[in-house]
Amino acid sequence: MLLATTVLAPDPGQRPEASSTIGGPYAALLASAVDLGPSRRADARLTVALRDSAHPSALMRWADGVGLGVRWHPGEDWAIVEGSADAVADAFDVPVHDYRGRRDEVFYASPSQPAVPEAVRDGVTDLGRILGFTPHREARPGTFPLDVPRQGLTPTNLLTAYNADGLAARGFTGKGQTIVVYAFHGFDQKDLDDFTTMSGLPPLEPVLLGGMPDDTNGAETVMDLQVAHAIAPDARKVVVNARPTLEGGRTYERIAEMFDEADREYPGAVWSLSIGWGCDALITATDLKPVQSALERAQSHGTAAFTASGDTAGLECKGGPNWSAPPGPDDVGLDAVASLPAMTSVGGTTLSTDAAGQWQAEQAWFDSPLSQGTSGGVSKLFPRPAWQRGLDVERDSGKRKRRLTPDVSAAADPFTGVKIRFDGQDLVGAGTSQAAPIWAGLTALMNQYLIANGGRAVGAINPMLYRVASGANAPGFRDVDLGANAVDLTGPGYDLVTGLGSPNVEALVDDFLDVQRGVAPR
Repeated sequence: MLLATTVLAPDPGQRPEASSTIGGPYAALLASAVDLGPSRRADARLTVALRDSAHPSALMRWADGVGLGVRWHPGEDWAIVEGSADAVADAFDVPVHDYRGRRDEVFYASPSQPAVPEAVRDGVTDLGRILGFTPHREARPGTFPLDVPRQGLTPTNLLTAYNADGLAARGFTGKGQTIVVYAFHGFDQKDLDDFTTMSGLPPLEPVLLGGMPDDTNGAETVMDLQVAHAIAPDARKVVVNARPTLEGGRTYERIAEMFDEADREYPGAVWSLSIGWGCDALITATDLKPVQSALERAQSHGTAAFTASGDTAGLECKGGPNWSAPPGPDDVGLDAVASLPAMTSVGGTTLSTDAAGQWQAEQAWFDSPLSQGTSGGVSKLFPRPAWQRGLDVERDSGKRKRRLTPDVSAAADPFTGVKIRFDGQDLVGAGTSQAAPIWAGLTALMNQYLIANGGRAVGAINPMLYRVASGANAPGFRDVDLGANAVDLTGPGYDLVTGLGSPNVEALVDDFLDVQRGVAPR
């Protein structure tokens, strides 16, 4: 892409309106850190939302006049305003300080949300946060149990449980499909070799994009790869190094760049994300515009994207190691990226099967003593997308209806998970970070089936999921109406704990084919 820069004559314009102090988890993050005084950083920045995708000339003139630069990509409805911290503070009339966090990280931030300067109000509609740090997390429980019934689900059990074994028996094993796993951790090839040997599967030799992540201590990437491979052993597996998104204080821009690179290299892939970059109360919708644009571009090329809803039982705004306090109302929230309407958020269940893996029942995954469980809820950032407008949810019953998550669910309870191999041990997968690659693997199978039967890959899958749920020729979902998390209860139909439910794959893929062919429900 071409990159536009500030080249026009200075015109400082008028001062912005008064800013507002930010509360909630954002305030808790700053309160838990040491205020080091006014920042002297040279690289402070914030994202601005543009009224349209036209060249932001007025913004560039204003920025140049107040000593700031603008980065804008042609065709985008967002831009980055950046410069020294003191110039940002002066231009937006807010304090910008440096802080030292609980884990010794130093970052810049403003305790106030700036207002749009009057001089650019015709072209700028909103501003993001002035924040140089994004608390990240991996959506997984803290431990992987060693002793569970049957030592975990085998690949055959997993396919059987979600009624995908018939597809696999007919040769639909993900051939011709690509599953992209975004990861903070690397992997040991020996673990993958041991897994395929013990499971009787073809070799699992992932392609790396962006190099191997430096940290190889976590089981997350190993689990994601093995779970996806258990379902779709003939799909190509790609690991994208997501570590660079944590560097340099421009997290959401870097996520967008990472998505764009994966889309260029592997268009039409199925994505699985088991990581998060802050809760939705820490930021604004404007901060997520780069990610949203990149995701929608990838989906226009046929990509389907699944992300873990989180494992804090609905308290995704609880700071964990970044700040600490008893749970309260401010902790209720969503993972920011999972709240994107274009992203498919995957919640977690406790799965019951018989000895052969046949599905018996599912309920919401929630372990109250460990404060773990499936997350979901009502977005603080995004309005209700068209395909969710028919839903009736008590916690979002006002006129201003908002995006609801999760969209779907799958097995996440560490005592009913998938048998994996890590660090020379047989373990059991766990968390919504297991549920996301389950859906990714099953979607690879469904894509192969759809294409073989004259259909097409699902791509942006959310509208189709909700269309099937509203009426189809076969029961594509198993409703999960038992259980709760720390915030919400399950119930018949859609709920904020397990979404539409778990997949009944053989029926669901035929429903998808009906939708693509224009066959109406009987």
